[in-house]
Formats: sequence, C-alpha cells, structure tokens
Amino acid sequence: MFFLEFMDGGLLGLAWWQLVLVTLALTHVTIASVTIFLHRSQAHRALDLHPIASHFFRFWLWLTTGMVTREWVAVHRKHHAKCETPEDPHSPQIKGIRKVLWEGAELYMAEAANAETLARYGHGTPDDWLERNIYSRFTWQGVALMLGIDLLLFGWAGLAVWGVQMLWIPFFAAGVINGIGHYWGYRNYDSPDAATNIMPWGILIGGEELHNNHHTYPTSAKLSSKWYEFDLGWLYIRLLQMLGLARVLRLAPVPKVTRPKARIDLDTLQAVVSYRYDLLARYARGLRDAYRMELQRLRAAGADARRFRALKSWLRKGDLQSMPPAQQQTLRELLAHSWVLRTLIEMRVELAAVWSRSAHSREQMLAHLQDWIARAEASGIRALQDLALRIRSYVPARA
Repeated sequence: MFFLEFMDGGLLGLAWWQLVLVTLALTHVTIASVTIFLHRSQAHRALDLHPIASHFFRFWLWLTTGMVTREWVAVHRKHHAKCETPEDPHSPQIKGIRKVLWEGAELYMAEAANAETLARYGHGTPDDWLERNIYSRFTWQGVALMLGIDLLLFGWAGLAVWGVQMLWIPFFAAGVINGIGHYWGYRNYDSPDAATNIMPWGILIGGEELHNNHHTYPTSAKLSSKWYEFDLGWLYIRLLQMLGLARVLRLAPVPKVTRPKARIDLDTLQAVVSYRYDLLARYARGLRDAYRMELQRLRAAGADARRFRALKSWLRKGDLQSMPPAQQQTLRELLAHSWVLRTLIEMRVELAAVWSRSAHSREQMLAHLQDWIARAEASGIRALQDLALRIRSYVPARA
C-alpha cells in the first residue's frame, strides 16, 4: 500500500504543471550538453571546456541519451565533410526530408556502426578511464539509471518524463536540425550546401536552429551572426567563460573596413578570402535587386516576364549547375534579354575563383582579383561597382 501511494507522486510529489516545467528543464540541459560539449567543443574545437564542465556534460549525456562521444563526433564530422552527397549520413537532399525527419536517429546509429567512419573522423575525443570503462562500455545502463531516478523522484509520472527525455534529442537534433535545417528556412550565406536557418531565435534547440550560419563558419563557437539573431548556447558559453569553465578558441570573422585603397594588395586578398561569405551575401543581394529591376524593365517593354519568376531562388542560391533542364532553358532566355544579369552571373563565378585557385600563387590570385575589380568598376552595373568598393575597403582581421 505504501509503495503504491509513494509511486503516485514519488519523492517530490509535483503537480502536473510542475512536472511539465521540470521535464522541459531536464531536456534543455540535454540540449545544452549536445550543442556546447558534443557539437561546438568536441566536433569543431571551437572552445575548450574545464574538466568540471566537460565531465558534467559527459555524465549527463550518458544518463539521458546513451550516446558515445566518439561516435557522435565522427558522424557529425563526416556530415560536414560529405555534405549533400550520397556519403552524407543524413542529408534530406539525398535521402528525403521525411526519412531524415522521422528516422534521423536510425540514420545516426547506422553510421555510428561504421568502423571506417569512427577511425577517420572520431579522433581527439575523450579516451580516459571513465570513457573506456563506463560511458562507452555501458551505454544503455545510463538511460536505465535515469529511468530509476525519474521513477524515484516523480513516481509513475516519471515514465512519461523519461520517455520525453529519450525522444527529445532523436527528434529535435537528429530529425529537425539534420532534416529541416537542410531543407527549409532562410539563408544568410551562400554556403556550399543546403543548410538553412530554421528561425532567427535559437532557444528551443540551444542555438542549433541557426544551421546555415554554422555550416558557413563551422568552427565558430557563436552561431548567431545578424543583430536580430539569438543563440542561447552562446549565452551559456559566455556564462561558463565568466566562471572560468570555458575558453573560446574561434569565432566567425567579422568584416573590418576602412578607407578604400587606390590599389589593392596581399592584405586585401587575405581579407577577401576571410570575408568571402560576407562578400557573397552582398553579391546575392545585389543580384536579387538587379533581377527585380530587370523583370520590371522587361514588363515595361511588353515582354512576358512571368515565366522568369521561378528562377529567383536559383539565382539567389547561385547553384545553377543543378537547375532542372527546363529552368536552364528559361534562364538562357532571360540572360539573352539581360546583359546585366548575364554579366553579374559570369562575374560571380570569376570572383569565387579567386579563393578557389589553391594551385595558384598569392601573386597570381591577387592579379586575378585586381583584374576583376577593374572590370567591375568599368561595367556600369551599380551592384558590381559597390562590391568593388567593398573589396577595396576590406582590412584583414589581424590589422
């Protein structure tokens, strides 16, 4: 009788609304552990954690997920290395959004069992006595212990609390971030993949919602980049910094500008390489504005511009190679009517070649950039002239 009464409310005897709040708090600690420890610290080395913080996160993840640090890190690093290719462990562009959203955990487990993936991408993760003899060896025992703790604290309701804890990461991290974060949302940067920012406020999933920002600057400890974006994980990292429990190693480069140079030099080239995503984002805005103005011009001239509207997203992304054949034909028709758009698209490819020519010397890359600026300024196209001025104004971050 006593046992049944005890199991009705457990040690804490919380009301239903208190149980909801406690469950959200517990799952949020797990989210923070994933984004701070597994993702930013272990996978990308964006920050160092004090042993106290590191061991807490490892212990908590053992209790609430049963994930092995080396496995998670290896799968995630392979995702970045092979993003949006058939070798990507969980790309919705390849496997389909429905499969990644609802079967993300299964895709993770399948790749975690790949010994080649672990050997190639799992280096540098914890390999101490605790990792070898407890966390990696007894993976399901941690979540079983969590079940016992939940039952002890909350009674029979602890089953529901535990169930939510077990589903939280598989759905939101493996499903939502890996799925929707490569399928739907907005993009600040033209990163070379389909990563998107799901929303500008990274609260529910600890900042991981800002996935396009992360794929653009994967080694940055801070995921927000615009003034209106909020990364809750970064707030936690700053608090850990203040307590002496974390040390930030890398952040995304913030473009520095000064008075435009009459003639660019190797410092300018270095700045362009560092700030290339800022430059491409500005290029995309200029192309978008030019596209809108060209459609207005075509309509004023009596042309049927409606068929060109479907090209907007492709022009914004810049990935014209993967356009369906029908839209490629439509694009050719548009470019035949607009030398402005044709010039902008051609010169974007040429600009990207500046930092893509790894086999060339720095002097050759600089000469290529000088030639690009001269032609941009002489083009008479406002977007290109503004970009040339921006390049002349760049200053390396170290300056």
